[in-house]
Amino acid sequence: MAPAATQTSLPCWLSDPAGILANSWVANRSFCHWAGVTCSRRRRRVTSLSLPGTSLLGSLAPHNLRKFSLQTNYLSGPIPPYMFNNTPSLRYIRLGNNSLSGPIPNNIASLSKLEFLSLQFNQLSGIVPQAIYNMSKLRIMLLPINNLTGQIPDNQSFSLPMLEEISLTVNKISGRFPLGLASCQYLETISLSINCFMDVVPTWLAKLPHLQWIPLGTNNLVGSIPTELSNLTNLNILELSHANLKGEIPPQVGLMQELSTLNFEKNQLKGTIPPSLGNLSKLSYLYLDRNHFSGQVPTTLGRIATLKRLLLSKNKLEGNMDFLLALSNCRQLQDLVIPNNYFTGTLPDHMGNLSTQLITFRAGYNKLTGGIPATLSNFSSLNWIDLSNNPLTKEMPHSITTMENLVLLDISMNELLGTIPSQIGMFKSLERLFLQKNKFFGSIPDSIGNLSRLQYIDISNNQFISALPTSVFHLDELIKLNLSHNSFGGALPDDVSMLSQIDQIDLSSNFLDGKIPGSIGEFKMLTYLNHSYNLFEGPIPNQLNNLTSLELLDLSSNDLSGTIPTFFANFTYLSTLNLSFNRLDGQIPEGGVFLNLTLQSLIGNVGLCGAPRIGFPPCLDKSHSSNKHLLKFQILIVIITFGGIAICLYLCIKKELKKREVKDYVDPTDGICNKIVSYHELLRATNSFSEDNILGSGSFGKFSRAN
Repeated sequence: MAPAATQTSLPCWLSDPAGILANSWVANRSFCHWAGVTCSRRRRRVTSLSLPGTSLLGSLAPHNLRKFSLQTNYLSGPIPPYMFNNTPSLRYIRLGNNSLSGPIPNNIASLSKLEFLSLQFNQLSGIVPQAIYNMSKLRIMLLPINNLTGQIPDNQSFSLPMLEEISLTVNKISGRFPLGLASCQYLETISLSINCFMDVVPTWLAKLPHLQWIPLGTNNLVGSIPTELSNLTNLNILELSHANLKGEIPPQVGLMQELSTLNFEKNQLKGTIPPSLGNLSKLSYLYLDRNHFSGQVPTTLGRIATLKRLLLSKNKLEGNMDFLLALSNCRQLQDLVIPNNYFTGTLPDHMGNLSTQLITFRAGYNKLTGGIPATLSNFSSLNWIDLSNNPLTKEMPHSITTMENLVLLDISMNELLGTIPSQIGMFKSLERLFLQKNKFFGSIPDSIGNLSRLQYIDISNNQFISALPTSVFHLDELIKLNLSHNSFGGALPDDVSMLSQIDQIDLSSNFLDGKIPGSIGEFKMLTYLNHSYNLFEGPIPNQLNNLTSLELLDLSSNDLSGTIPTFFANFTYLSTLNLSFNRLDGQIPEGGVFLNLTLQSLIGNVGLCGAPRIGFPPCLDKSHSSNKHLLKFQILIVIITFGGIAICLYLCIKKELKKREVKDYVDPTDGICNKIVSYHELLRATNSFSEDNILGSGSFGKFSRAN
């Protein structure tokens, strides 16, 4: 509600059927020059009411009002059906950029002097009143980005002789292309679907605080592009994207000499691109992407000296890249977008002769061979290079590292060889670097740490082998880091906390070892962490309890030990957890992500317990566990004691047996030499020393033989 002024009588008469204006506002004598209100000079009547930035409810309808503007406010609800019952002089209605809903009032069509109608960026629904298509003074009809339905009438009920601009984009209007538009000789802009002059949602939408809803429905026009459009010689903008149109582009379109924008994006158009489009000498924007065009790009497009943007992506175009030579005549060309086609051959060196104003060059998802032209470095303004998903070979030319304005370099999914140029740190403006799925080898140059603006880096699925340079972990703007499926080795730095903006880290399938740095716990914005298939060891750091934004954590196939931290169960967003094939033990936590875990997430950790549901045995409570340990200790003491006794007994018995064996053993010679024989035994043995038994004699006497 606008603020009230000094309470005096109104200097100009306001007709307000609803009584809202008269009852709400009391102004001073300067009212007609305040708050966007304009009065006639003679009779001091309100002739214009413009209230930008004002929050106002209700209806305003002074009798002689000529301009009615409440655009870009916070208005909601339906437009009152009696709003324009008493405004026969109204010429301008601006109610765009609000949150109005409901149908368009039928009485708008009765405003015979209406020239300008803007209801864009609302939530209006229902059928556009057919009588609006038959207003003799209407010059501008802006109804885009609503939820309007119905059909545009045919020739018999379509008569807008003064129409200059019509926009019905982003609605749900259907039917055939309105041939009645061909009779609008003053028509400069036709926009019947989604305006796609930019690749992304316009940034100015963020400046509309009232905007709460953007419908995503599109119009569904049927049929083909009428050749009668060529009669609109004053047409400046022809925007028919996202409209389900079929057939071919009529060659007669090349007769529309005033065209600056031709947008046939995202239809079902087929056939070849008419060479006659090269006659559109004032054309700046040509959007033919996302159709079914085939054949080669006509070299006649090189005649359009004013061409700034050429979008041909997602078609079935083929042939070599010779047309690039013709486009070198387009000295204002800024965007050349040709991915997702069937172009073959090599990128010629002469493409370096294209406009020095070139900002975007996209040729991914084709069948281009050879290498990356070194002449790309000629484009000092180039900030986007996308050559992904081609069978390109050879090495990355070192010369492109001199492109200080380059923001994105995507040469992923090719067969490029060699090493990353050591001068890669010269890409001062680089924000996105995609080298994945090639055959690069060697190491990451330490100069990569100079890329202070780098936000995304993906060099996965290559053949890199070395330790990771610590400079990678000094990129404080980095959002996504993917170094997976290489042969990187060594340990991670203890302090990786400088990656303060990081959202995703994937270091899986390498040979990284050592402990997982606890400083990872400082990545408060991290949602994805994958360290699987490495050689990490030790416990899972307790500092990870700060990663409350995690959605995926994969530490599988390492050599981690210890218990599973219980704080994982408190992570609200964690939906995927894989700790399989480590040496973890102890009780599996309960709650949170563990409620839906399967065996595959924990398999390979034989020491885990506490989840019978997925195949792990229950854990004993602490008392039983303590008794069990005590019993084991006592049994061990008994075993040692009895073992010692048994060993002692065995040694003693063995020694005694040995003694007995020694004692019982008698040498035969000992029996002869040492045995004592009595005299009587000698007499009996020698038969009383008979002469028959004498063997001989000596100095000591005779020797007898014993019997």
